[in-house]
Amino acid sequence: MVTEFKFPDVGEGIIEGEIVKWRVRVGEKIKEDHILVDVETDKAVVELPSPTEGVIINLHFKEGDVINVGEVLLTIGTEEEFGRKKDKGTVVGVLEEAEEPAAKKAPSKVLATPAVKKIAKDLSIDLSKVKGTGPGGRITKEDLQKFRKESTGIKEGDDSHGPIKRVPLRGIRKAIAKHMAFQQHDSANVTHIDEADVTELMEIREKEKSIMTKKGKNLTFLPFVIKAVVIGLKEYPVLNSTLDMENGEIIIKNYYNIGIAVDTDDGLMVPVIKNADKKNILTLADSLSRIADDARSRKIALKDLKGSTFTITNIGGYGGIFATPIINYPEAAILATGRIQEKPVAIDGEIKIRKVLPLSLTFDHRLMDGATVAKFLKTVSTHLEDPGLLLVELQ
Repeated sequence: MVTEFKFPDVGEGIIEGEIVKWRVRVGEKIKEDHILVDVETDKAVVELPSPTEGVIINLHFKEGDVINVGEVLLTIGTEEEFGRKKDKGTVVGVLEEAEEPAAKKAPSKVLATPAVKKIAKDLSIDLSKVKGTGPGGRITKEDLQKFRKESTGIKEGDDSHGPIKRVPLRGIRKAIAKHMAFQQHDSANVTHIDEADVTELMEIREKEKSIMTKKGKNLTFLPFVIKAVVIGLKEYPVLNSTLDMENGEIIIKNYYNIGIAVDTDDGLMVPVIKNADKKNILTLADSLSRIADDARSRKIALKDLKGSTFTITNIGGYGGIFATPIINYPEAAILATGRIQEKPVAIDGEIKIRKVLPLSLTFDHRLMDGATVAKFLKTVSTHLEDPGLLLVELQ
């Protein structure tokens, strides 16, 4: 019996994806749950397992193709059905010839200089798929550039003013474009800014940093910020809510899942630290490292991108000070942390140099007023300025 494997609904409103890599070939025998293909959605790269065992009869798309939910990706059948693949009248139509197993193929020699091979490795290009135009079929840098443009869908040309490049809007960047436009249209964004004196916090962090490094842990200031934010959310729960306009309700979340904006080569992703209120500083540091690495490698699970109640974005690592971050819809607010700077601060009538952390909080004015936000940010600042308070678990 022929099974048509369709691109499934993987949740979160995903309607399309791009085939990154086929894990099977025509004629290959597979078991149930064998990974068939890697598909990039606007959330992450997902691995799709086979619902049955059998033989791969046909692959309906090639790597780089964009597919919609519900479209048939491949067909799976029995060995007998695969044996009839040349018959024009089969239920699956005209099929491809089966490839010989890789072990039986004579390895083809790739002609390329070490410099070209290094470029290909850096760009993750399989040289065996590139047609060489140099002497004797040697692959040149120009061949790599052409292959990359063709594989990414980039087109070059001219408009009425000069040369241009057309880059397909796909994957995460396409999702960001839609999400941001919708968010700006469907909320009333206002940004409140403040500063926190984190001199003592930075001293503690520097003191413990070397010890943590020896244990293989990366202790940044962000776990402390998460702790302070959770305390603030418990004190001012409206910032941990969503607005249900259709039913006229404010939905207060009594759990604390903190989204962390991560910059990747493919665009901004927001993996989520679940139940952040139940994690200590070191556990939060471990969680941050894991989700950031998974996001940048595009191996993050969809479950780690769902369920956030409040988001933090750190722009300080790129030199930013203050910002007007856009809320991660449908949340009520987002906090941006800027670059920590040494600044002169008046303390008890004396000017002292202190380490100051800029804080920018964008909130939905439909849900709360500026006074509530100012008090929330004051609570966050107070706990960052006096790290001892972070040792007190407020439930």
